[in-house]
Amino acid sequence: MGLAVLRSRALAGVEAPEVTVEVHLADGLPTFTIVGLADTEVREARDRVRAALQNSGFEFPAGRLTVNLAPADLPKESARFDLPIAIGILAASGQLPANSLDQHEFAGELSLSGQLRPVRAALAMAYAVRTAGGAPRAFILPRDSAAEAALVPGIRILAADSLLQVVGHLCAGDGSTQGSKVGSDDRSRDQSGNHEGHRWQALPEACGAATVARHAHPDLRDVKGQPQARRALEIAAAGGHSLLMVGPPGAGKSMLAARLPGILPPMTDDEAMEAAAVASLAGRFDPGRWRQRPYRAPHHSASGVALVGGSQLPRPGEISLAHHGVLFLDELPEFDRKVLEALREPLESGRITISRAARQSDFPCRFQLVAAMNPCPCGYLGHATRVCRCTPDAIARYQSRISGPLLDRIDLQLTVGAVPTDTLMATAGGEDSATVAARVQQARARQLARQQRANALLDEHGVEQHCIPDAEAAALLRAATQRLGWSARAVHRVLKVARTIADLAAGAGSERDSGSQRDKDRDRDPDARSTLRLAGTARSNAHDSENTDTETVMTAAHVAEAIQYRRALSDRRPA
Repeated sequence: MGLAVLRSRALAGVEAPEVTVEVHLADGLPTFTIVGLADTEVREARDRVRAALQNSGFEFPAGRLTVNLAPADLPKESARFDLPIAIGILAASGQLPANSLDQHEFAGELSLSGQLRPVRAALAMAYAVRTAGGAPRAFILPRDSAAEAALVPGIRILAADSLLQVVGHLCAGDGSTQGSKVGSDDRSRDQSGNHEGHRWQALPEACGAATVARHAHPDLRDVKGQPQARRALEIAAAGGHSLLMVGPPGAGKSMLAARLPGILPPMTDDEAMEAAAVASLAGRFDPGRWRQRPYRAPHHSASGVALVGGSQLPRPGEISLAHHGVLFLDELPEFDRKVLEALREPLESGRITISRAARQSDFPCRFQLVAAMNPCPCGYLGHATRVCRCTPDAIARYQSRISGPLLDRIDLQLTVGAVPTDTLMATAGGEDSATVAARVQQARARQLARQQRANALLDEHGVEQHCIPDAEAAALLRAATQRLGWSARAVHRVLKVARTIADLAAGAGSERDSGSQRDKDRDRDPDARSTLRLAGTARSNAHDSENTDTETVMTAAHVAEAIQYRRALSDRRPA
């Protein structure tokens, strides 16, 4: 009769709190009880563990067996506790030495044969082990899950294929020396199931084999025409701004949105780890997409739970799966109104709290919103050649599906016109994603050096400190605010967009040769001339002031261009 204590991990939102697995074997009638707020999957471990122990050649003890998962008020779900329960039973019954259990943490689902199956959220659990403080324990995981968890630096991940291999590692000592792999088909015992006399071997350490995929996103060169939309996409990428594109069917809105991830700055180590941890929680982590910014494009029939997260055991939704990436909502007015309104708080805070009667779960959701919509139900309001068939009331009802508070939170609101036939039939010759991404990365580097965050994430104090327009620009913004009736939030967002335009302009002094390409785009699309003229003026002014000030002055040209990007729907309202 005895007691064994092991460590494992539960899931609570994006966190993975430590769970103490206590296994007590006492005299009495044979029973097997699991306590500690365990759900159905955990309670079913009794049958899996019993069969796995017996089929691995171990004896299932006859006595009163109690497994406690502490803390008792923390919900425990999934089959990840199979492995620590099985190891605890062996230790409590004297079939396994318990002296090295405190140096390890365990997680893994057991098959009836004793083989280990992968578990969800392995990377999130490993990340929690590293950040727990103190000397991190070695983490024993199924081999398929270990490769994912090994991406977390500073922690020792041990990969196992079976329960027998884990027992062998613990019997071999503290596992500090590497041993050869024990084959999964080699049960390391004789036909009678006796393990005595066997030379146990230590588990190998897992190593992360993820690589960064190259050219995974479509190239911006494929976009024909649309210089104003391309410019807005570059501004959005440089400053991390949200973007709404309004235009007729076939104008290229979805095509532009799909190319945004390809021009975003590379992910930092922390961003990559956070995004991968969220994907791991949902069981959707792909090692081949390590360090790639997520791109999520849910259908407009998505429910509120699918978009923001939820269910009885809260899981991350689309906004969390797009953490540090792009969330594209096509056909924005077709989404349910309540679903869209649920985006308002996450857009501001970058976090979502899912509250249920018995628990709360927090998930990160610092995503970049990109949305697309038609200007009216038929889609051709303001089209150069097609006639809109919608009544003013129908147009008003359609546009009013996007509430004012949500629209107020979108930084860039752009009209995307139809591509002229001549431009459409010509060969695509715009800048490629790599060229634009270089300018974006340079502008983002200026922001991080100045304020340690992207312009879109500046708070009120940051706006007052870093987004100061000159006298002419301030007068222009004041007049636009009074005329258009903007809120304080809208004014701050215009200032942040203007700050990003100035940051892009600051790096353009050494790229004057690139202006010839923009001139070609301007000739193809005359409607974009005013925006490109403002951009050119902004670059010129920035180059003149860059010699005297490391932070480019926000001029009237910067502010005027930013103002243009908040009038997409106001200019298309029915009279």
